[in-house]
Amino acid sequence: MSTGTLTRATSTVPADAKVTPARVVRAEWIKFRSLRSSVIMLIATVALLAGLGLAFSAVLADNPPQPGTPAPPGGPSSLDPLGASLGGVNLAQLLIGTLGVLLVAGEYSTGMIRSSLAAVPKRWPVLVGKIAVLAGVSLAVLVPTALLTFLGAQGILGDEGISLGDDGVLRAVLGAAFYLAGVGVLGMAVGALLRNTAGAITTVVALLLVVPGVISLLPESVSDAVSPYLPSNAGEAFMSISSNPDLLSPGAGAAVFVGWLVVLVGAATVLLRRRDA
Repeated sequence: MSTGTLTRATSTVPADAKVTPARVVRAEWIKFRSLRSSVIMLIATVALLAGLGLAFSAVLADNPPQPGTPAPPGGPSSLDPLGASLGGVNLAQLLIGTLGVLLVAGEYSTGMIRSSLAAVPKRWPVLVGKIAVLAGVSLAVLVPTALLTFLGAQGILGDEGISLGDDGVLRAVLGAAFYLAGVGVLGMAVGALLRNTAGAITTVVALLLVVPGVISLLPESVSDAVSPYLPSNAGEAFMSISSNPDLLSPGAGAAVFVGWLVVLVGAATVLLRRRDA
């Protein structure tokens, strides 16, 4: 077949058959809602965030800290009304991070990624579509969950509770939802980088929980220089309303956390285009 014939054939592709960003996102949405495991893990994330937040608040209401009791180091803690209502974040982040890994690495393990990349030759829209779906669905579910959990927790605490209108509280509550959605994107980027489910999940857990603990055992000069810039500690910075010298400011914490996502997603996008499926 001549080059001219190929050109004419390409130019006559129907408009409704062309690959567009909206169609890629729609295809990824169909994949997401068709996988029972994805829906179950998202529901479990919501259950942990709400259930533990209300449970910690009930414990705090029954056992209020004595006057003068120092707060533990770090971000929000179960010893204060805000921290108790956000007490489910630490475990919920593991579930949604794992969900992000599975949505990408799972396709590599089954070989389905080849069909996705064949349908979208430029490749990068596939990853962008997955991120858009996971981030959009997560925020749509987790924002109202975080708000309702906070309100329910303060109802349990009664006079000892705080208001959503207090300084920094709304930012911290919404920040918890955005942090969890971001952890899902982080898991997705790590899954695309490693393309191995077990290795990617281990990396996400280590980055969020293990590495901060190890860094804290290093000499103080090293720990103080590195620890605030880890993704979990950066997230704590904008989920806290109390100043803490060990954490960045809320704005700086948000910027560092977004920076982690940009770097990881950027690296995953570059490797997706260069490596074979």
